[in-house]
Amino acid sequence: MIADLDQTIEKLITAELPIKNGEIDIAFDQPKREWSARLSRPTLNFFLFDIRENNVLRQHQWEKMAQMQGNGGPPHIQQKRTPFRIDCHYIITSWAANPKDEHRLLSRCLLTLFRYPLLPDTFKVGDMKEQPFKVQTKLVTHDHLTNPAELWGAMDNEIRPSMSYLVTLAADPWTEVTGPAVTSYTMTTGIVENLPGPRINVETAVTTHHIAGTITTKDTPQANITVAIKNSGFVSTTNNDGQYILGSLPEGKHTLVAWPAEGKPVEKTITIPGTGYDIEL
Repeated sequence: MIADLDQTIEKLITAELPIKNGEIDIAFDQPKREWSARLSRPTLNFFLFDIRENNVLRQHQWEKMAQMQGNGGPPHIQQKRTPFRIDCHYIITSWAANPKDEHRLLSRCLLTLFRYPLLPDTFKVGDMKEQPFKVQTKLVTHDHLTNPAELWGAMDNEIRPSMSYLVTLAADPWTEVTGPAVTSYTMTTGIVENLPGPRINVETAVTTHHIAGTITTKDTPQANITVAIKNSGFVSTTNNDGQYILGSLPEGKHTLVAWPAEGKPVEKTITIPGTGYDIEL
């Protein structure tokens, strides 16, 4: 993934700087003293010096991939955890025979990268083509590379003009999980006692029931359909997948009602807790 990011950056710089006939090299080496001494032509170097998770974009949740009909049983849901977001920090330097050429090369690189706060799909290679999110970039941000002298000292080289380049990637280590769709659950809340293990005090316990289902017409999910428990204040609306959720319901037999866009409402007798909360209009 990171190697493909390097190639993507190289393609972008080569095309947009532009670089013709190999007049400028693009490298991704650690710019140590012995490396810089071997350079024979002008070079732009992108040194990846830090990789860490982006905790601002962190999302610890499940995303629905697909819904499949079960073989004679309840429908199954295919889900997967959301990817991690990873910040790749580069330090960009230019190397040439004299400072004017270095500054000119650095300026051209700066203007090129400023034009692309998102890496364009045109230049993506390998795994970069499969990124689930737009690949964001930030250039010369004030809160990165705050002590360049320390970094150059660690690389045993003289300090040089440099700029930071931050690229945020998605790293997806998860696999898809398939299981039956959950159509109801019961939740009990109250004061916890340790007698002998953690348990909720019966006197303070409050139990609520939650149900979910799908509203369809000829197996086609119906969005924006009003669903309610008859003669109660429990009302919901279906989403784009025809799904609804009703919560904090009392136990027992109830009448579930769905109002189609045209025609009479459809009623269905249900039991809570239980199963079978889908309605065909």
